[in-house]
Amino acid sequence: MKITRAMELIATSRIARAQQRVTAAQPYTRKMNEVIRNVAAASGGASHPLLEARPERTAGVLVVTSDRGLAGAYNINVMRLAELRMIDLVRSGTDVRVYVVGKKAHSYFRYRGYQIQQAFLGVTDTPGYGDARAVANVLMNDFAEGTIDTVEVFTTRYVSALTQTASTWTLLPIAPPLTPEGIDAAGPVGYTYEPSPDAILGRLLPRYVEASAFGILLEASASEHAARRRAMKAATENADELTRVLSRQGNQARQAEITTEISEIVGGAEALTRG
Repeated sequence: MKITRAMELIATSRIARAQQRVTAAQPYTRKMNEVIRNVAAASGGASHPLLEARPERTAGVLVVTSDRGLAGAYNINVMRLAELRMIDLVRSGTDVRVYVVGKKAHSYFRYRGYQIQQAFLGVTDTPGYGDARAVANVLMNDFAEGTIDTVEVFTTRYVSALTQTASTWTLLPIAPPLTPEGIDAAGPVGYTYEPSPDAILGRLLPRYVEASAFGILLEASASEHAARRRAMKAATENADELTRVLSRQGNQARQAEITTEISEIVGGAEALTRG
């Protein structure tokens, strides 16, 4: 109970920081979406390897889990969701290449005979932008070279400290961001482009993938800490309840032993008196 209580307090202290990082990264992602949307509209249907949609012969699957356990169903929910999708892909005749973030996913899929193309370990506790860039670069290189035709990400979306949901979305090829509802439909923001919209889009798209990967890692980290706090809180309460139950059983056993000894003494005294 002392151990689980300490782990609960540690996870609680880390949730606030992780949640702040998720919130701080959102304005950058929103602005990146806006810029890409406007530049793509001005470029008149520019082509880029990251925008190329092609038949899905080989699917890339990125599974994001934690490096440590004791987080309840946090890891297993994501891994089961990813495994069901991989089974469907294999049944449809599509090859699957697996990329994992976190030791739990690496051990899970390696034990089940899946070939791990790339594993990123030791980054889920406090992920940095450099970690996201490393993940994004591997995926973008394989996609540009034609090794994989799509990239689907399976991770946990952080909704609140009490709610985290296993989710999936397509990272590659990049789908041009849609215009949000409520935005003036008069047209894109008027930019002056130097050197050209195509060249600028070619520089922005890799940054967009990196920012998306960074947001994925941040939400997964916050979800991990929230799930671990909830699991350790439940474990602490269970240990406290078990302590009360065992203490009551111990007291009852001790009382029964004392009652038996008193009965034996009284019986012996009566036997001596009669003798």
